[in-house]
Amino acid sequence: MGEGFTSAEDRAAFIAALPKAELHLHIEGSLEPELMFELAQRNAVAIPFGSVEEVRAAYAFSNLQDFLDIYYQGMGVLHTERDFYDLTAAYLARAHADAVRHVEIFFDPQGHTERGVAFGTALTGITRALDDAQARYGITSKLIMCFLRHLSEADAEATLDEALPFLDRIDGVGLDSSEVGHPPSKFARVFARASGLGLKIVAHAGEEGPPAYVHEALDLLKVDRIDHGNRSLEDGALVARLANEGMTLTVCPLSNLKLCVVDDMADHPLKTMLDAGLHATVNSDDPSYFGGYVNANYRAVADALDLSKADLLTLARNSFTGSFLGEADKARHLAAIDSYA
Repeated sequence: MGEGFTSAEDRAAFIAALPKAELHLHIEGSLEPELMFELAQRNAVAIPFGSVEEVRAAYAFSNLQDFLDIYYQGMGVLHTERDFYDLTAAYLARAHADAVRHVEIFFDPQGHTERGVAFGTALTGITRALDDAQARYGITSKLIMCFLRHLSEADAEATLDEALPFLDRIDGVGLDSSEVGHPPSKFARVFARASGLGLKIVAHAGEEGPPAYVHEALDLLKVDRIDHGNRSLEDGALVARLANEGMTLTVCPLSNLKLCVVDDMADHPLKTMLDAGLHATVNSDDPSYFGGYVNANYRAVADALDLSKADLLTLARNSFTGSFLGEADKARHLAAIDSYA
């Protein structure tokens, strides 16, 4: 049993109340089948599933693209500001139950505007729920707008144009969707423009794509954080660089298992990352599709790798130090972890 614990139940109880931040969460990926059905009915949208059980059965993926196909299909039930509010509020209630104190969530505006949903409809519903969660639970938040990498850079530029009236509510830009064949270099100009607007920069890199994509994210996009980053471990010089620069990696264990990035949780590289001095964090990615919210991810990887109390405290601390909070807020959260420990 990992040092500091007497049993798996003891470790699960420690994880349950451990103060933490979540830095890698696609809000559209928190759409539970029950809410999908409710919204399909509310908006008279036909979906190709007859029951909640059928939806869950369809969540058997062999790779990222299998998942994305159903992810975009599920997104089709989101139409009104209320839909985006309900989606976000449901996630935040689950985050609160998992002792999450701060969230930095992604949304995919192109997945909505291409369906005829106005940019402001999605953004207003999401941010209203974020504001309400801060008032209700004390959860603080940052909002990161992602560009879909299977679309063109011109499309991303148009999305950034649409975002300009809302920049007071958008904290950063990211890059997600199909990774292989869509390197970060494809988006270098739009990211430079976003950075010039004062937005934080993150990108999915090294999930299915090679270590070269992580190098590009660092050198060409000048990211503040790497989302996933698993395949960085194939390049020793890259690992040393990430460690030296204190670059945060937002790791998603259950996602990695469900998308066959790892074949077995016992093979997950999280402990290797920590031992190499990498600033890794634990996150849920698309929890309704991948089988669990943030505490479920902590438990799954902690049990499989027999993580110690010290490991779990490091992961929780990393989640705040790797966040885009100000230094005073980070210090307050770190103090809460210290007192919990």
